[in-house]
Amino acid sequence: MQAIGIAQKDKKRLGTFLKHGLLHLFIGIGAMTMLLPFLWMVSSSLKTGADIFVFPPQWIPRPPVWSNYPETIAAMPFVNFVANSIKIASLATLGQLITCSMAAYAFARMEFPGRDLLFGILMAALMIPGQVTMIPIFLIMRSLGWVDTHLPLIIPYFCGGAFGTFLMRQFFLTLPKELEDAAMIDGCSRFAILWKIFVPLSKPALATLGVFTFMNHWNDLLGPVIYLTSFDKMTLPVGLAVFREQYNTQWNLLMAGALISVAPILVMYVCAQKYFIQGITMTGIKG
Repeated sequence: MQAIGIAQKDKKRLGTFLKHGLLHLFIGIGAMTMLLPFLWMVSSSLKTGADIFVFPPQWIPRPPVWSNYPETIAAMPFVNFVANSIKIASLATLGQLITCSMAAYAFARMEFPGRDLLFGILMAALMIPGQVTMIPIFLIMRSLGWVDTHLPLIIPYFCGGAFGTFLMRQFFLTLPKELEDAAMIDGCSRFAILWKIFVPLSKPALATLGVFTFMNHWNDLLGPVIYLTSFDKMTLPVGLAVFREQYNTQWNLLMAGALISVAPILVMYVCAQKYFIQGITMTGIKG
């Protein structure tokens, strides 16, 4: 009997090992499938134009052509484009983090008439396509005299947002109410409870919202095209589009420019990866 029990345990252990092995194999294949285009972009950015189309393909450039990057940067005012993109994406992200946290705390922890109705209306706003509101918002910005400035790409995001409010509210609902009650007994105001207790405990959700918002604004092409007319105020996606039109046959320079645009997002994601994954996991625990 003992031998049979040991055999069953070994069989179960082997099945678990094979199951985990197959799962990791599929995950590895999926990861490599998604990683190959990025590796090809890095490789192509360090080749000459002729070497990119060599068959069989050479993944490791020999020798690497590092001059592609200075040549790409010198071809257009990439530094100015990057500075504009960093300014717009950073300020818009800051606005979303502040205002969405405040709105989410109100919907999650405060009782007031019509709270659930207002939250439902806010969630319904997520179903409205951006194309529907594009013209009205442009007319508002033009009446304010903000066309050809960075203000239309920044200020609206200091007025909250449906997705960010929903994300932060879901996380706030997971925090124990006893923390809030203890702070109220100690004499803390609602504002102090939010900024001294809830915000420090919400780093995963804030990192998640920050990554999403920064990435959306960094890659935004339509917004700058609509509101900006001066070339020196354009952002990096617009600069890359213009660069592609002028250098559409020089794939090595195009790959170098694309890698320059991807690098900040990649660095930001790597730095916030731990909080990002934790935030995605925890914001759906309680509805």
